Amino acid sequence: MEKTNAMRILERGKAAYAVHSYEGGALSGVAVAQALGEETERVFKTLVTVGSPRRYYVFVIPVAAELDLKKAAKAAGEKSVEMLPQKELFPLTGYVHGGCSPLGMKKAFPTFFDRAAEGKTVFVSGGKVGLQVEVACADLLRLTNGALADLVRQP
Repeated sequence: MEKTNAMRILERGKAAYAVHSYEGGALSGVAVAQALGEETERVFKTLVTVGSPRRYYVFVIPVAAELDLKKAAKAAGEKSVEMLPQKELFPLTGYVHGGCSPLGMKKAFPTFFDRAAEGKTVFVSGGKVGLQVEVACADLLRLTNGALADLVRQP
């Protein structure tokens, strides 16, 4: 298997990880969890937002959850943030929709992980569609200079 930027960063950072692949292309996060046979609470999606003026932020939340933009803005120290238009994702990060990893983007952006990941081993995109890496949240926080925050909309 060809290594992705995300895997290289994990190895360079001496982080233990496991690679998991699935069939079906760019699936919803919940479908990815099902394809992997994992609980949705352990599989996380990476979302990129934009604040003002053109400041970018990365939020990593459970796949079945919805990002609360007010909570995200508060975590980032912004008045507001909005989702990055999908057509801007690849030019900004080097990743396509469904394969966006919090590790290995073209540029390092402030990154926040939902508190649901704290103390767990979680699944995040391995940097391409059909590929997930299972890694400790502590290692993700260390390698992204990330922070934990309350990020999801409550039902």
